[in-house]
Amino acid sequence: MSKMEDLGRLLSNYSYTDVAATKKDVVDCLKQYKALAYRVEEYAFNDGTVKQLLNLKGTIPVRYKGNTYHIPVAIWLLDTHPRYAPLCYVQPTSDMHIKVSMYVDHNGKIYLPYLHDWNPAHSDLLGLIQVMIVTFGDYPPVYSKPKNAAKTEVMPLQQQQQTPYPTQSFMPQPPTSTQSPYCPYPQQQQQQQFPPYPAAAGGGYGGYGQPSGAGASYPPYMPQGMPTAGGYNTGYNPSAQGTGTITEEHIKASLVSAVEDKLKRRIQEKVNQCQAEIQTLKRTQQELNEGQSKINDIVGRLERDEQELAKSISVLKDKEQELERALEGLEKVDGIDVDEAVTTTAPLYKQLLNAYAEEAAIEDAVYFMGEALRSGVIDLEVFLKHVRQLSRKQFMLRVLMQKCRQKAGFPA
Repeated sequence: MSKMEDLGRLLSNYSYTDVAATKKDVVDCLKQYKALAYRVEEYAFNDGTVKQLLNLKGTIPVRYKGNTYHIPVAIWLLDTHPRYAPLCYVQPTSDMHIKVSMYVDHNGKIYLPYLHDWNPAHSDLLGLIQVMIVTFGDYPPVYSKPKNAAKTEVMPLQQQQQTPYPTQSFMPQPPTSTQSPYCPYPQQQQQQQFPPYPAAAGGGYGGYGQPSGAGASYPPYMPQGMPTAGGYNTGYNPSAQGTGTITEEHIKASLVSAVEDKLKRRIQEKVNQCQAEIQTLKRTQQELNEGQSKINDIVGRLERDEQELAKSISVLKDKEQELERALEGLEKVDGIDVDEAVTTTAPLYKQLLNAYAEEAAIEDAVYFMGEALRSGVIDLEVFLKHVRQLSRKQFMLRVLMQKCRQKAGFPA
């Protein structure tokens, strides 16, 4: 399996969201800077979580006062790369000290405007390393320990403020023919150089936080009022090169940058709050619209029920008046013919009514014949003869009634 195939497999195994873009970015960087190598190791964040992340470790060449120095760095790629900026550290060897500046804190963490303004459409690892080279050429992040520490006196504070960097003997020495071109890279020490990444109040690198001016040991970024190197703002001021002191321009630019960042965070918080309120209002509006539709449907059904009820009331009043007229007519009649008391509206209904009345009469006759047999008025032979005749006639009447009900559409 080739090295590039192994890189793609590693990125896929450790759940990188954009394997193709991350692989291309790493490959382009390794082709340009041979002293870097990739590996996957654990990284601990400030919230205590630990993730397996791909990192590039090695040295990058930096020109300082006409000499080339190899600065040891480590670049950690988040699993959302290249959407969010990587985490960068200077990793001093056992014979180096970290030089704290506006771009490197005492833990070796690197802070650059290029990282702060990371844009996945235009930013990549090659550009990041080139910015590091330019910045570290003006502000070396490390210096060499003295060979004889016992004879080294502590530099007074006033002298430290006037001298930007230690003397040449304290700076990392350029490689010679007898020593390796790259600084040694002990594994035990590098694990101690990775503190949890500082969290910020809002936004950040893929949910892992971003550099914040609060609590940091370095000045804020100075995006304006500074000369540029290769089109990139390094914060380098020629007027302060010989003194190493912080000028009024530095303080002014730092204050402006801090206020700008604070205003941006406040505005972003306000925008997020307004967006959340807008979403809540939209959901409330949707619920109100749905409730209004339901209410309109209920009102429509009630109006239809009201109309039907009004019609039923009108029909009931008409029937009541008709019944009152019928009662008045019956009061004027002296005698009532039983056969004419109940009338039908169709011949079929009349036939059904007559059959029902005759069948009911037969049922009464059978009942009284049974009572006569029990009392001894008639004997059993006469009873059976008449019951047989009546039962046959009753059967035929019931068949006739069933056919009439079917013709009239009545339930059986």
